[in-house]
Amino acid sequence: MPDIISNLAELEAHYGTPGAASLVKVSKELTEEYRQLIAASPFCALATSGADGLDCSPRGDAGTCLEIESNTTLLMPDRRGNNRIDSLRNIIHNPRIALMLLIPGSGTCVRINGKAEISVEPKLLNKLSQEGKQPRSVIRIHIDEIYFQCARAVMRAALWDENARIDPETLPTPGRILASLSDGEVGGETYDKEWPERAASSMW
Repeated sequence: MPDIISNLAELEAHYGTPGAASLVKVSKELTEEYRQLIAASPFCALATSGADGLDCSPRGDAGTCLEIESNTTLLMPDRRGNNRIDSLRNIIHNPRIALMLLIPGSGTCVRINGKAEISVEPKLLNKLSQEGKQPRSVIRIHIDEIYFQCARAVMRAALWDENARIDPETLPTPGRILASLSDGEVGGETYDKEWPERAASSMW
């Protein structure tokens, strides 16, 4: 198919040479500026790769989703969830991970590529406790590279624009999705009604 780009030479010819800023922004370790951006980010997406394919998991925490351990290592507490542990399974199989951090109100995203390991060290679990509850484990991330992403995607999406917000009442609820996929055996209105209390009691 002539309209399909199928090799690197064609791809690079189509897009051209990257600008200097897109290369200079990459660092092998945390700078003071990148430390500040990480500290301001309460949410990120964690991408992993395993034997059964890829996974991208939302991660959020109070204040910041990542704890800075050193200029080359970060800590991500694994809080209570649904116990699917897709990301953790993948890390066991392949430690290579990627992160994208979002900062509410800012168009700047932060991207991190590196390798991860899963720790259950008691001192570390205690350090990252919230409201007296320890995370199930801690993902330690060894940074290969960190860089910021320009704001165009966030601007195009109007991500933080109040006028662009979607009314949740117009969207299918988790209970409705579950009921649809299980012929009504799981989910439904009861699931949605009980969810806020269930989430509040299992947040940490």
